[in-house]
Amino acid sequence: MLKKSLLTLAVAGTLGTLAFGRDLYSYLRTAGGEARQALKAGVPIEFEIQRARDMVESLIPEVRTCMHVIAEEEVNIDHLNREIAKAETGLERQKSEILVMRKDLESNQATFQYASRRYTADEVRQDLAQRFQRFKTVESTLASQQEIRRQRERSLVAAREKLESMLNEKRTMEVEIEHLEARLKQVQAAQAANHLSVDDSGLSRARQLITELNKQLDVETRLMDSQGHFTGLIPVATREPAPADLARQIDQHFRVGAPVETVEASDRVANVNVK
Repeated sequence: MLKKSLLTLAVAGTLGTLAFGRDLYSYLRTAGGEARQALKAGVPIEFEIQRARDMVESLIPEVRTCMHVIAEEEVNIDHLNREIAKAETGLERQKSEILVMRKDLESNQATFQYASRRYTADEVRQDLAQRFQRFKTVESTLASQQEIRRQRERSLVAAREKLESMLNEKRTMEVEIEHLEARLKQVQAAQAANHLSVDDSGLSRARQLITELNKQLDVETRLMDSQGHFTGLIPVATREPAPADLARQIDQHFRVGAPVETVEASDRVANVNVK
């Protein structure tokens, strides 16, 4: 299987070299870059935001390490302060004793008494020389300790500043991530609103159909009203009786038939009959 895979790669490489020549690597690099861009573009924004949040959370161990270094350095400085304070007290006592013995030697006495014991001037001078040598050694050691304390204090200040910077940066990135999530929700809300516009067009079509149906019903109602008014029937309720002498009135109006005298005689007869 391995030999087959190696053979396939060798054949592909040979064909690629024949097709593209020296530009094969450039083509492969460009294709790889485009593939990475396409893959990155296909990653959801929610996933990228969560990835950023995980990266920020991964800073917590480093923050804790920095806090541990600060605490350890603070303890070391406290112990060093106690050692320096003790050394300063001892050095001050040695200085006082050296000055006392030096003043005693200036008196040119042959012997000196210290703590119920007498010493010759040479013994005191020899002891003073040894004391002075130890004093200078302790003084040099104390200076070194003080310098170490200053360096550690500077390191402590730098560590505290680094910790504060990390915490501030972490808080800033958390706020930015919250802002990104808020912007994402706004975009999603806008996208949802755009989708709702499709439903709104459906509602518009339904409203238009209802309006057309109302118009059709209005037409049907008008048609039924028209059929009710024009049925061809005699309106009995509003009919008036015809005059009894309608024929005479028509003849008299148009002066047709008998002469005027005859017409007047006919009117008299009609009036008698009516009575």
